Amino acid sequence: MKQSREGRRGRWPIRAAVLLGVAMALGGVGLGVQAQGLSWDDGLRGDAPERYTVVDGDTLWHIADRFLRHPWQWPEVWQVNPQIRNPHLIYPGDVIYLYDCSGRPCLGLERGQGQVRLSPEMRTIPHREAIEPMPVEAVRHFLRDHRIIDDPDSLDELAYVVGGDNRRLMSGAGDRLYARGEVEGSGRVGFYRVGERFTDPATGELLGLELESVGQARRERQEDEIVVLEVTSSRQEVRNNDIVLPLEVRDLVTEFTPRAPEQEVEGTILAVPGGVQFIGRLQVVALDRGRRDGLEPGHVLMVEQRGERVSDPRTGESLRLPGEDAGLVMVFQPYEKMSYGLVMKASRALSIGDRVHTPQRGPGAALR
Repeated sequence: MKQSREGRRGRWPIRAAVLLGVAMALGGVGLGVQAQGLSWDDGLRGDAPERYTVVDGDTLWHIADRFLRHPWQWPEVWQVNPQIRNPHLIYPGDVIYLYDCSGRPCLGLERGQGQVRLSPEMRTIPHREAIEPMPVEAVRHFLRDHRIIDDPDSLDELAYVVGGDNRRLMSGAGDRLYARGEVEGSGRVGFYRVGERFTDPATGELLGLELESVGQARRERQEDEIVVLEVTSSRQEVRNNDIVLPLEVRDLVTEFTPRAPEQEVEGTILAVPGGVQFIGRLQVVALDRGRRDGLEPGHVLMVEQRGERVSDPRTGESLRLPGEDAGLVMVFQPYEKMSYGLVMKASRALSIGDRVHTPQRGPGAALR
C-alpha cells in the first residue's frame, strides 16, 4: 500500500498546489483545519479516485465517503482557492481532485464551466444549486412538523384553541377557529399538539418538550383575548386545547461540513420519531446532547450499539457485554439541551439507548 501511495503521489501536478493557494476553509463554518492533517496511509480510502466530477444528487457526505475512510475528516484534506467565489460551495459539474500537499493528501476544486454561448455578444450561466451536505429531503419535512420548547412551563402562556364554527370540537381546512391568548404577528400560524417529553436518562433533567404540527391557519383578527383564525391546511383534525404559535422561519442550514466535534461529547439516542423500534440509515433520531454540550449542525457522532445483557454462568449475576461501534449520526438541528440528527451509516440495527460519542480521529475509527 505504501509503495502504491508513493507512486500516486508522484503523479500529482505541482501546479495544483499553486492554483489552490494556502487558504483553508471548513465549509463556511469558520473553523481551522487541524495542522497535522491526514497521512496517505491512514485516512484515505484505498480506492479513492484521483478526480471525481460532481453530479446531480451528490451530497457532501457521499463525496467525502468516496475519498476518505472517515467522512467527518473532510476538513482536514479540503483546500480551496481563495479566488473562487464561495469556494466552500460545491456544484454539479465541479471536479474534486486529489493531490500531494507537503507530503499529505489534499483535495482541490476545479469549477465546472457551465457556460453556453448564445451569440458573440452574450453568454448565460445556467443556475446551479450547490450540493447539500446530506439528503436534506429526509429531514426537511421533519423540521416543518416538529419543534422543541426548552421550557415547558412556558406552555401556560401560549394561545390555545377554545372553539370552532357551529360548536364543533374538531375542525379542518376552511373552518373558522377561535383561540384564547396573544398571537404575535399578522400572518400565518400553526396548530401544535404536545408530543414527547425528553428527559436525560441519567439525571432525569427535562431536556425539551416536542410539539407536533397538526395544521396551519391565517390570523384574521384579535378581539380582546380571543384570536379569530381561518384554517388553511391540516394534517390532522384540529382540536380544542391545541396550541397556537406563529410559524417558525426555519430554513434548514445546508452550508455546513460533516466534521467531528471539537470537544468530547458523550450521550445517548433518546427517541425515534414515529415510534420505530429499530433504527436504520436516513432515520431521524433525538439525542440527549445539544448546543450547551458543544454540538453544531454538521457534527458527526459515532453510535455504539449496547452490548447484550447476559447472565454469569457461575454467579448468576447480570452482566452487560461491551458495546460495538455500529453507526454514524450527523446533527442537523441542535437545541440548547438536545438535538435532532440523521443516521448516515448503520452497520447494525440501532436502538433507543445506544451510546453516541465523538469519533476517534485515528485510522481505526472508521466503520468498515
